[in-house]
Amino acid sequence: MAIARAERLVNLVLCLLSTRQYLTAERIRAIVPGYHEAPTDEAFFRMFERDKSELRDLGVPLETGRQSNAEGAEDGYRIARRDYELGDIDLEPDEAAAVALAARLWDSPQLTGAVHGALIKLRAAGVDVDQDTPAAVEPKVRANEPAFPPLLQAVQAGQVVSFDYRKPPPGGQKERTVEPWGVVAWRGKWYLVGWDRERNDTRCFRLSRVVGAVRTVGKPGAFTVPEGTDLMSLIARTQADPHHTAPARIWVAKDRAQGVRRHAKVVEERDGGDVVEIDLKFPDSAAKWLAGFGPDIVVLEPEVLAKSVRDRLQGALEGAR
Repeated sequence: MAIARAERLVNLVLCLLSTRQYLTAERIRAIVPGYHEAPTDEAFFRMFERDKSELRDLGVPLETGRQSNAEGAEDGYRIARRDYELGDIDLEPDEAAAVALAARLWDSPQLTGAVHGALIKLRAAGVDVDQDTPAAVEPKVRANEPAFPPLLQAVQAGQVVSFDYRKPPPGGQKERTVEPWGVVAWRGKWYLVGWDRERNDTRCFRLSRVVGAVRTVGKPGAFTVPEGTDLMSLIARTQADPHHTAPARIWVAKDRAQGVRRHAKVVEERDGGDVVEIDLKFPDSAAKWLAGFGPDIVVLEPEVLAKSVRDRLQGALEGAR
């Protein structure tokens, strides 16, 4: 069974954190579970480079140094505990609640055994393991949505999926065919990020809105994730932030949508109308209000509000047919 990427990253962190030596890439390949699945040297080095980049993006202080051996010196890697460990943390009540929620996601005896086995492998390979490092860590993300396991498996296999998706009211339900790039947690909810083949564009799907079974389409390895794709940035740009206070930008037809104009400030003239800015404290309910003006307005920013308005107008159009 394939080692999940998240599990492989945890194993890599434990390996590099548990040694005082600089470990070469080849030694890491032999020790860390998951790398042995790479069919060729080139595939391993691509996998290892992606993992190093992801760890650095996550803020893990990955050190590079020279490791001497009988054949000379080679580049190696480790994580210095002094840079990795956290200092004293003083959390506000709401922050503590968020940490408690996150802790509930990392609870799996299956992965505990795998991590313990990784440390045993380190010692058996002759790596100087820091005895202060915990021998058991339980880091598996848990999700209650039935769609989570098959979507995560499809991401790992690079296999296209189709599923029935329930859009926000009154959008109804539609089948979607997606090249799944990743499953991401954002503000307490799980999302699938990928390429929607029907819409020919990048889309984010909330897992709680997936209806019924997830179906695979075609063979594994049918697509590759575009280089440099940042899943978290894609989610952040398309999902509403209830604490976001930046004004919405809306195009309003000339002498139309007076209800919007009363609450807005004109910032420029464009395309026979005005671009206005308006503060919206409750974007979700504002989408229904704005959709009521029909073609007299077009939401320009934020994208999540624009998409919500488009979905409502599309739902109304389909309901009228």
